[in-house]
Amino acid sequence: MAPSLRNLKLGVNGASPKGLAGRAPSSVPVGQVVPAESALSGEDDSARFTRVVLPHLGDAYELARWLTGNRADAEDIVQEACLRAFRSILRFKEGNARAWVLTIVRNTAYTWLGRNRPANVVITDDLEAIERGEIDRSYSAGSETETPEAALIAKADVARVQTALASLPAPFRETLVLRDLQGFDYREIASITGVPVGTVMSRLARARRRLMGSIVKDDDDAHV
Repeated sequence: MAPSLRNLKLGVNGASPKGLAGRAPSSVPVGQVVPAESALSGEDDSARFTRVVLPHLGDAYELARWLTGNRADAEDIVQEACLRAFRSILRFKEGNARAWVLTIVRNTAYTWLGRNRPANVVITDDLEAIERGEIDRSYSAGSETETPEAALIAKADVARVQTALASLPAPFRETLVLRDLQGFDYREIASITGVPVGTVMSRLARARRRLMGSIVKDDDDAHV
């Protein structure tokens, strides 16, 4: 992860959404019947929600914040996502809880954006097909080596990186955030975003090139 991108976490990950830390959503019915699966495990829905979802609220808020560009909207999205997660908690099969939670947050965010900011919901063509020949050959499904783009981004001022990242189309921005800020691998990002691994790789490469282009342009403008 490039140092500048790591530093961006400090601006959005310091506070959990209001009213959620340490408890299940407030709309959970009091005295609800515990489903058989939870009863057999000795863990009710609220306890399972606390164990599975609450540890990942910081990452959930960070992703929602980058997708919306607004702290209050991000809190609303995470609140709604938590309610969705609670209602679906029995569907979680004890796999990657963090990826499961962020999949719900991501889907909730796009639903919210479509309802409140339809012009901001960018539909991107299948970049796997469009840019197949442009993907850096150093990428693999499980690892990556540092690219010239990543090296330049690492040297850039955090504020400039943040501005450039915020200007990316949503599919590129979310891919870069999930990979370089939150450390998911390509297969996990593919699962979260619902696209093939090749598309994840292509979007990441395209996002880094656009980010680098914005940073270089800022440098050029500053020296005019």
